[in-house]
Amino acid sequence: MNSQLIQKMVIDWEKIDRSSYLWNIEAIKGLGELEFTSPVTFFVGENGSGKSTLLEALAIACGFNPEGGSRNYSFSTYDSHSELCSAIRVVRGYRRAGWGYFLRAESFYNVATREEEYADWTHPSQKFHEKSHGESFLAIAQTQLKPNGLYFFDEPEAALSPQRQLTLLAELDHWAGEGAQFIIVTHSPILLGIPGAQILTFDSGQVHPCEYEETDSYQVTEMFINNRRRILATLLTRPFSANDAE
Repeated sequence: MNSQLIQKMVIDWEKIDRSSYLWNIEAIKGLGELEFTSPVTFFVGENGSGKSTLLEALAIACGFNPEGGSRNYSFSTYDSHSELCSAIRVVRGYRRAGWGYFLRAESFYNVATREEEYADWTHPSQKFHEKSHGESFLAIAQTQLKPNGLYFFDEPEAALSPQRQLTLLAELDHWAGEGAQFIIVTHSPILLGIPGAQILTFDSGQVHPCEYEETDSYQVTEMFINNRRRILATLLTRPFSANDAE
C-alpha cells in the first residue's frame, strides 16, 4: 500500500495556455500524472529538462511560497514561477504532513533574509547570513526536518562539500524512516545513492524511472574518475601531458 503523504500528482493541460513555454519542455508537455512510491523521490536529468519547473509547481500546489521556506512564508521578490502550479492536482494519502519546507538553492538568500524579519522571541532567527552557504543548508536539515514532514529540495548539494553531502544523505535517510517525504532535484551522485529512493529521469523526452547506475550523474562521475587523464587530454585545448594530471 502506498503510504506516502503525497501519493500522486495529476496535470490538467486544459488549464495551460497554448502559448505557454511549458509546451516546449519535452519531458513535461506529455506528462499526465506521476505517482510517488518512496519516501525519497529524486528528479534527475540534463539542465533545462524541466526538473526544477515541475518541483516548483508541485511545491506551490502543496501550499509553499514560490521562493521557498515553510508554509508560513509569504513574500515575493521576483515572480518567476510558471502557471503549471494552477494545473496540478495533488492526490494525498491518509497521513497528513505535520510540517514542511521548500529549499531552493537559487533563492535561499531571500529566504534567509525573510527568516530574520519573521523572527521573534518565541521563534529566534537561525542567523543564516552569519553562516557559510553550506552551513546554512545543513542548518535547515538540522532545524526543519521533522517526522511526517513534507519537503521539496531543489539542488540542495549546491553549497555542500562531498563530506557534507554525506551528512545530508544520512539526515534524509533518518527522517524518511520517521515518516517524512522528500522530493528532490539533484545532480549529486552521492545523494542519489540513498537506498530505496525512487529516481525519475527527465531525459529522453519523457519522465520515467531509472536505476542509480543509469543516471548521468553516476555514469559521468564514474567515467571521469576512472579515465581522468584520457578525458582531460581530449577536452583541454592547451598542451597536456600525463604529468599534469598527477
